[in-house]
Amino acid sequence: MQQTILAIAGKPGLYRMVSRGANQTLIVESLDAQKRRMPAFASDRITSLSDVAMYTDGDDVPLLDVLDSAKTAFDGKPTDFNPKRAGGDELRQAFARVLPTFARDRVHVSDIQKFFAWYNLLVEAGITDFKEDTQDEQL
Repeated sequence: MQQTILAIAGKPGLYRMVSRGANQTLIVESLDAQKRRMPAFASDRITSLSDVAMYTDGDDVPLLDVLDSAKTAFDGKPTDFNPKRAGGDELRQAFARVLPTFARDRVHVSDIQKFFAWYNLLVEAGITDFKEDTQDEQL
């Protein structure tokens, strides 16, 4: 999961890497209900979720650890609110349940909205094992 779930700048949602195409192209599939496949080119800004971290008052926390904390806070279910329609205070309070030490001056409401949208998308897609062993993937 850690290396195959991707965010592509300028495209909404998350994508699963299906295969590698010719000329440094990746074939990705959206995690939403449509499951549409498309190429992702080398010129796209593609980020693996394992490369993302959240700002805290101390050291940055990897996104996969924050997602695992959200899974615990919400009992492995999607959030009970819509991240796109929730107010800033509601989002900050919900995020404080997940990551109490988040840097309130550096983590914007839009970052929290995206986090909860991604969390809901992953849970609805049946991907809830955020801390799987990376040893197997490297072999």
